[in-house]
Amino acid sequence: MHITRTLSIAAATAVLAATAVVGGASTAQAAPTVYKNCTAVQKVYSGGIAKKSVTKNRVTSKGKVTYRALKGTVKKDDALYAANKKLDADGDGIACEKS
Repeated sequence: MHITRTLSIAAATAVLAATAVVGGASTAQAAPTVYKNCTAVQKVYSGGIAKKSVTKNRVTSKGKVTYRALKGTVKKDDALYAANKKLDADGDGIACEKS
């Protein structure tokens, strides 16, 4: 009887340890992809990567600011945008947009 109880405790401990490892792995989120340049971004998202709050593309030409509709497939994701913010040349909240 002592052997059975020891084996049961060992088995329960193993199940709890396995559950903790699996549970921890499933809740972890992958880091957002950091793209090397706009060519790499536009292979995946033809219209670039935008903050979730952005609805139009701000375009400045000859000192005049206008707003245009987004073109192509634009991925709206704050974390992905933050990881690739260096690719937003005009600072309008859209990295690698088509104007």
